[in-house]
Amino acid sequence: MPAARRASRRPSSDRAPSRPRARGLALLALAAGLVVAGGARAQSLPELLAAARAYDASYLAVRAQTDSAPYRAAQAAALKRPSAGLSASATAGRVDPPNFAALSSNGATLALSGRQALFNRASDATIAQAERQVEAARLELQGAEQDLIIRVAQAYFDVLGAQDTLATTRAAKAQISEQLASAKRNFEVGTATITDTREAQARFDLATAQEIAAENDLRSKRVALDQLVGRSGVAPLPLAVPVALPAVEPADIERWVATADDGHPSIRRARIGLDVARLETDKARAGSLPTVDAVASIGDSYAAGRAAQLNGTRGSTRSASIGVQMSLPLYTGGSVQNRVQETLLLEERARNDLEAARRGVGQATRTAYLGVQSGQAQVKALEAAEASSQLALEATQVGYRVGVRVNVDVLNAQTQLFQTRRDLAQARYNVLLGGLRLRQAAGVLTPDDVAAIDPLFRR
Repeated sequence: MPAARRASRRPSSDRAPSRPRARGLALLALAAGLVVAGGARAQSLPELLAAARAYDASYLAVRAQTDSAPYRAAQAAALKRPSAGLSASATAGRVDPPNFAALSSNGATLALSGRQALFNRASDATIAQAERQVEAARLELQGAEQDLIIRVAQAYFDVLGAQDTLATTRAAKAQISEQLASAKRNFEVGTATITDTREAQARFDLATAQEIAAENDLRSKRVALDQLVGRSGVAPLPLAVPVALPAVEPADIERWVATADDGHPSIRRARIGLDVARLETDKARAGSLPTVDAVASIGDSYAAGRAAQLNGTRGSTRSASIGVQMSLPLYTGGSVQNRVQETLLLEERARNDLEAARRGVGQATRTAYLGVQSGQAQVKALEAAEASSQLALEATQVGYRVGVRVNVDVLNAQTQLFQTRRDLAQARYNVLLGGLRLRQAAGVLTPDDVAAIDPLFRR
């Protein structure tokens, strides 16, 4: 009867935590503290993102490629600018005709020439292509920046998830150790069988193996994060719990898809690719059109020697000219016509590439949106499951003390609770990362979005 009375006095869910629950939370907090402690200052996600921007080789390669694009455009623009050239030559000769005295001749020339394109459709198309490719390079850099944000966030949350897994594994191991000690004491006094002890020992050995695996996984995740940001011993800030995860705004999947269709870097690059393909067709057609250039030259020539004296050309001569030069291809062997047909087909390919990009981005955006919605629902379900698992464990522990539950029931309840806590922590990280992925899928992800979730982490 006293035992039954104690069981009936178990605290309800709205009262203060019981001693077993408080002890479990304390163990979990202690384990988490041991995991993140390492003498290094915890670093925020925006801070590590800034470090990665200055270190990640793939991102820096794309940035260098983008920085080179304006110089390529400037090279193309030179086709419409005037050009000038300087040429010089010197000659010396000797003629030995039979029965006559040898004749020598020496000469030198210096000329300056210039050219300015007046009409050249192929050059106009080349310049327009180069300008569009500068914009495409900037969009490629924007995509690389968004990819870097996701990679840093993924590595950051991977470390936090591995830390939580190790913390819950250690906390579970500590409670299993207490249960093992209790089973041994009960066996010694004859109130329990050896089966309880062996079951607890098996669970303890399994928890030890899981702890070793969790430690190795955490080391691997930390190495990956260190490599990404170019630092050693990186310690991410933990997520503050309880946490209010941000809602998806706008809460309309079609608005997200429309935003992606308008501004996603890959779609915009595909549109530019279609424009470049059309300009390539214009360039091919320009192969049958005339080109007109303004030309000018000025030069000095000097001649000396017996031959020049006899010819009356001895001395210096200056000449200058200016005019317009036209070039019109009359027959190219079918080269121009075949090139036009080729570019028309390549234009059709670029059009299909654009449509494929739009469809792919639309599908990715819808998938990302549904993933975030599902993740938020999963977090709520796991939060409820955590509370239920905690109450179930407390009830099972009371039942074990009064003799209506066996040791394996307690072990199962403990396992369920700590697995739920681990899954809940991972689900929260997945929602935060999913929100960033959704913005990436829509093409609107920026470092400001990382700064927006930074207050959710505990300093």
